[in-house]
Amino acid sequence: MSERQPTLRERRRSETRRQIQAHAVRLFTDHGYDAVTVADVAEAAGVSAMTVYRHFPTKEDLVLIDQPAQLIAEQVAASSTTQPLVRRVGGALIEAATALTGGNGDEPGVNERFLLDCLRLMVSTPALRARHLDSQYALQQAIVDALGEDATDPDAEFRAQAATSACMAAMHTALTRWAADDGHTKLPDLITRALAASFGEDAVAPEAGTLFEP
Repeated sequence: MSERQPTLRERRRSETRRQIQAHAVRLFTDHGYDAVTVADVAEAAGVSAMTVYRHFPTKEDLVLIDQPAQLIAEQVAASSTTQPLVRRVGGALIEAATALTGGNGDEPGVNERFLLDCLRLMVSTPALRARHLDSQYALQQAIVDALGEDATDPDAEFRAQAATSACMAAMHTALTRWAADDGHTKLPDLITRALAASFGEDAVAPEAGTLFEP
């Protein structure tokens, strides 16, 4: 069965949301998160403040990225259950990073710069840190659910949680380095190297082996 294509209304809504968020992140980056109001974002995006709130219920939501959790969970769910948990989770993190930093086709790298700006805002802005931690917890739970381990088996669930938490710690190290390096090193490469340093190169899928260049 073919996948349902988004309707025109859904595409327009998605584009409006993307434009609002792009203007918000640019303003926050240029002027500081606390100095910019939702009204400022609405004016820059050419929409009403009510429209902004319809897409983003709070100001903090303007900086959060919804895509990673869905992409990562889908990759984990599609991975072979015969693979070690760390390889399933780590591979999904690498694949999602590759997809999210690949640009939009017309302007390569635009997604990469946008994600870098969002990451820096979340790390440097006290008002955003709590939401960032909440989103990380939600991502961890989404990954554990996608692994499909027997929820009635406490040991299996514990192993899934431990593997996911460890992989996310490696990813956090890679993200921190990526931000400090201003994106000069590709994020998928950094995640692969962080996973290899944590678990050994065997923990990463063989096709990612070319990323272990110094």
